[in-house]
Amino acid sequence: MTATTDGSTGALPPRAAAASETRTDIPAAAGVPDVPDAARRAVARATDFLLARQDAEGWWKGDLETNVTMDAEDLLLRQFLGILDEATAQAAALFIRGEQREDGTWATFYGGPGELSATIEAYVALRLAGDAPDAPHMAKASAWIRAQGGIAAARVFTRIWLALFGWWKWEDLPELPPELIFFPTWVPLNIYDFGCWARQTIVPLTIVSAKRPVRPAPFPLDELHTDPAHPNPVKPLAPVASWDGAFQRLDKALHALRKVAPKRLRRAAMNTAARWIIERQENDGCWGGIQPPAVYSIIALHLLGYDLQHPVIREGLASLERFAVWREDGARMIEACQSPVWDTCLATIALVDAGLPTDHPQLVKAADWMLGEEIVRPGDWAVRRPGLPPGGWAFEFHNDNYPDIDDTAEVVLALRRVRHHDPDRVEGAIARGVRWNLGMQSKNGAWGAFDVDNTSPFPNRLPFCDFGEVIDPPSADVTAHVVEMLAVEGLAHDPRTRRGIEWLLAEQEPDGSWFGRWGVNYIYGTGSVVPALVAAGIPASHPAVRRAVAWLESVQNDDGGWGEDLRSYKDARKWAGRGASTASQTAWALMALLAAGEKESKAVERGVAWLAATQREDGSWDEPYFTGTGFPWDFSINYHLYRQVFPLTALGRYLNGDPFAGRLPAPGARAADRPRAEAKGM
Repeated sequence: MTATTDGSTGALPPRAAAASETRTDIPAAAGVPDVPDAARRAVARATDFLLARQDAEGWWKGDLETNVTMDAEDLLLRQFLGILDEATAQAAALFIRGEQREDGTWATFYGGPGELSATIEAYVALRLAGDAPDAPHMAKASAWIRAQGGIAAARVFTRIWLALFGWWKWEDLPELPPELIFFPTWVPLNIYDFGCWARQTIVPLTIVSAKRPVRPAPFPLDELHTDPAHPNPVKPLAPVASWDGAFQRLDKALHALRKVAPKRLRRAAMNTAARWIIERQENDGCWGGIQPPAVYSIIALHLLGYDLQHPVIREGLASLERFAVWREDGARMIEACQSPVWDTCLATIALVDAGLPTDHPQLVKAADWMLGEEIVRPGDWAVRRPGLPPGGWAFEFHNDNYPDIDDTAEVVLALRRVRHHDPDRVEGAIARGVRWNLGMQSKNGAWGAFDVDNTSPFPNRLPFCDFGEVIDPPSADVTAHVVEMLAVEGLAHDPRTRRGIEWLLAEQEPDGSWFGRWGVNYIYGTGSVVPALVAAGIPASHPAVRRAVAWLESVQNDDGGWGEDLRSYKDARKWAGRGASTASQTAWALMALLAAGEKESKAVERGVAWLAATQREDGSWDEPYFTGTGFPWDFSINYHLYRQVFPLTALGRYLNGDPFAGRLPAPGARAADRPRAEAKGM
C-alpha cells in the first residue's frame, strides 16, 4: 500500500487495500463441503467464550475504546483541580505513548490519519507526565503540529482545555453565554435544540466560558505555535450573507455583550445552570453515564465554589475512576462511556440465535439484570413528550435521565427471546418499552437515538460547535431496529410502523445501501435495515432488498469477508463498503443477506467460511479496527464485544434461520395483550 500526504494509508482502491491487509491463508469457500460443519464448530467455541465472560450479576460489558483525548483530558482535569498524582500520570502516559504513530502523531481510530487536536492533547498530557519536549518522540510530534498550523488550527474544545492554563486566550474562543439556560423551548438555540450529549456538555461549559479561569501553567507551549509571538492570526470572516458569516458575527456580538451583560442576570444564569447540572447527576455520581459531561460539570461546579469534598464533586470524581481500564502492563486507558445494557442485550440475542436454550440459566440471569435496568421516571426526553409515560432502557449502568430508543428496541428483542420464570413481569416491561418507543417517533416517521424531532439546523452552525454531531436527527439504523422490534411485537401493520418503513425505503442510497449513523457505515446501515424490512413483511423480492443484496455482493472482499473504513464518512464514493475485512462488519453483511433469503449464495458461503477460518482457538475474533461511532468520522469507537456478539449472531442465523420465523404473532396480537398487563400494574 502507498501512503497519502497525511501519513495514512489509502491511496490504493479500497478493495485492493483491504485484500492486502487481511489473511491470505483462507481457502476460497466455493466447493468446500464442510462450511456448515465449520460454522457449527465456530458457534460452539464462540458460545463458550461469551458465556464465560458474563458477570455474576448477569451483564456483559466489553471495553469501549476511543482515542487518547479521553486520557489526556483526564490528566488535564486533575492538573486543573490540583489532584494529579505521579502514579496516575505515569500510567496514563504509558498508554498514550503506546498509541503514538511512527510519524509522531496520534489518530482517532486504528489505521487512521494523524489528527491535530488529538496530537496536541496527547503531547500536553505527556508533558504533564514529565516527557521532555526535546525527546525524539515529543520533538517529532511538535514538528508535525506546527506543520499543521499549530494550536491555532485545533478545534475549539482543545483550545478550551489550553485556555484553562493560559496556553490560549479566552477572548480568542467563541462565546457561550450561560443565559442560554433561560431560552424557552420555542426559541432557536435553546439547550433542547442540542442532542442530549451536547446539551450535557454545553450547559457546564457556559459556566466555564463565563468564568474564564486560568490556572498557572506548569510549562510554556511555545513549541506548538507556528509563530509564538502571534499565536492566533486573524482570519477573514465568511460573507455576511452566508450562515457561517452570520454566526461569526453573532459570536462577535456576544463577545461585546459580555462586557455589558447585567451581573445579576449572569449570576442567576450560572446558578440556574448549576441546578440543572446537579439535578442530572446520576446515582453513581456521573452525568449521563459518559465521561465528557462529567469532566466539564465538575469543573463548572468547582468554579462556582463547590470544593473537592462536596458530595457532588466527590462522587463525580469517584465515578470517573470507574471509566479507567487498567492493562496488564500497568497502562491506564479511559473509556468515554460504558456499554453494559447494549452489550448484554446483543449478547443475549447472539446466544439464543446460536441455539442456546431460551431458558438457559445465564440467559435468565441476563434477562433479570435487564429488567432491573428499566427506566421508570421521566428524563429530558419529556420536554418534547410531556404526556408520554416513561419506559425503556439506557446504554450505561446509570443513566436514568437519557434512555435511548436503540437500546430499548434491542432489549425488547432480547427479552422476547428468553423464557423467563416471571412472564408477566417481562410482558409489562416490554409493553412499556414498546409504548415509549412509539411515543418517541419523530414527525417524519423515523426515530432518532434519544430525542424527538431534534433536527434544528442552527446548533451545527455555531462557531463553538466545530467537532462532531450536536443534534440527534432520525437515522436508518435506529429506525430499522425499532421497526424490527415492532414487527416482532405484532405491530408490523400498525400505521406508525408503516411510516417508519416508508421512511427507510425513501432513505436507501442510489447504490442500494443505507447510511449507518451509529456504526461503520453503509455496511452497518444495510445490515440493520434489510432484516428489519423483511421482518416487517417486505418480501425478499422487493426491489429495495434486491438492490441491497447486489450492493453487498459487489463490495465483498476477495478473502470472503466484508469491511469498511471510517473514511467512508468523508468520501463515500471511494470508501463506502470498502476496507479490511472485520468480524463485526462481515457479520452485518451476512445478517442482511440471510434475511434476504441468500443462505445458499456463494457470497454467504464465503462470508461464513471467512468467519470460521479467522476465529481464534479460544472462540474469539481479533478486531483492531473501529466499527462503531459516537460522531461519524470525528469520534470513533471500537466496541470490544462487537467482534464476539455479531459473528455469533450471523453464524447462528446461518445454521438455525430466523429465530422468529413461523412464530411471529398475528398482527396486533401482543399489542392486544398490553392493556391486560398494564392493568396489573406492569
